[in-house]
Amino acid sequence: MQVLHYPDAPPPKWPQVVAALGNFDGLHRGHLKLIERVRRQAGECGGTPVAVTFDPHPSRVLRPDKAPPLLMTLPQKLEAFERAGMQGVVIVRFTPDLALWEPELFVEAVLVDWLRVSEVWVGGNFLFGRNRAGTFTLLRTLGGDRGFRCEKIDSVRYKDFVVSSTRVRHLLAEGRVDEAGALLGHHYFIDGTVVHGDGRGRELGFPTANLQSENQLLPALGIYASIATINGVHHASVTSVGVRPTIGPGPVTIETFILDGSPDLYGARLRLAFVRWLREERAFDGLDPLKAQMAQDTADARDLFARLAL
Repeated sequence: MQVLHYPDAPPPKWPQVVAALGNFDGLHRGHLKLIERVRRQAGECGGTPVAVTFDPHPSRVLRPDKAPPLLMTLPQKLEAFERAGMQGVVIVRFTPDLALWEPELFVEAVLVDWLRVSEVWVGGNFLFGRNRAGTFTLLRTLGGDRGFRCEKIDSVRYKDFVVSSTRVRHLLAEGRVDEAGALLGHHYFIDGTVVHGDGRGRELGFPTANLQSENQLLPALGIYASIATINGVHHASVTSVGVRPTIGPGPVTIETFILDGSPDLYGARLRLAFVRWLREERAFDGLDPLKAQMAQDTADARDLFARLAL
């Protein structure tokens, strides 16, 4: 998969570009429906399936004080695009100047002159251009004038609501990681590096890997059944996201106990997927009750994973 940055890279020479246009935070089931349609259309016409997205996320430029935490880092998004079958990704550098572009200028400069699209596909609620004035209807009209096809897909629904990045964030904020995973099409995960902690978990008989993550969004404070992936190997685990109130409140930490044991992981890269909420974080009357609860958490996770495939 080739990744190009607009406006820094020269125009690509991809044949018959069929583009999916959007922010794609989380690359949830709705996004994947759009990506799959683009990939299928490109296959039918011998073209190139391409995702066109923005970095930084427009909200970080337009409303930095209200911008929500992102569900994915840029490397995670690129990995997901490649896994979904995209042959190319265009990352449009979103700046205050670009935010002032009228929709017509964006279409002319990026989609027509630079990318030379044959088709553009968007989600039903996609808006673009200055003051979000660019609608699907306008994009289709501009496409008709400038020689490219424009189509949209309907939103994907889960139970009684539309699948969206906002909904996924809401579920994660409530610790409902299993439901968030249903919307994403996979467990919500974060990436990071294992760093040194204070060794308290080892003293209690539950040595943990302390994760320093690049991801912006953590699920609600609590204890989770999780999957830790190290060097491509999946390990059932229990993860605490919290401030360790029994030991003494401090900054939020991410501590993972791997059920089948693990070698020295300091400095290792680890992907941590959240499978299911086990319980809330709470303070205990000393270390012995905490240790007993940690043993129960481990037993609960083992019981869960006995019924699930990693």
